Amino acid sequence: MTHEEIVRETSRLKKAGKRIVFTNGCFDILHAGHVRYLAAARAEGDVLMVGLNSDKSVKLIKDQKRPIVTQTQRLEVLSALSSVDFVILFDEPDPLKLIQDVMPDILVKGGDWAEKDIIGADFVKINGGKVVSVSLVPDISTSLIINRIVELYCQPGIKKSSE
Repeated sequence: MTHEEIVRETSRLKKAGKRIVFTNGCFDILHAGHVRYLAAARAEGDVLMVGLNSDKSVKLIKDQKRPIVTQTQRLEVLSALSSVDFVILFDEPDPLKLIQDVMPDILVKGGDWAEKDIIGADFVKINGGKVVSVSLVPDISTSLIINRIVELYCQPGIKKSSE
């Protein structure tokens, strides 16, 4: 959905009495930690909206080699999860504009973020919402997956899986 479409949809949902939950991320190489995190976020309210960093945005905040999975594929996979109701791409390095457009009742981030560092936390709280921290699943991350692939498949003398 575009920013304009999500603003209209959010307004409609709030008028229907729904509690809007918002979270965001890159969700590059979707894994069990992501799935558990999104399910926990969804449990905080009635509707889960996920701000998804576009490929351009990921390159700005990670590095030029990321994302591994394109925004089109990440969008499709996230949209297929039963816990996710809406996915909105954003190009900016952070989701503040999107958070301001959505005005969620609940803003969710992973436990690795201190509340003072969560983009949009102050805005949500000033507007009567709350910020929720979800514990991360230990030993599961995209970076660990990438490192494992490099370790297993990028050593001299090891055939690549496509060979």
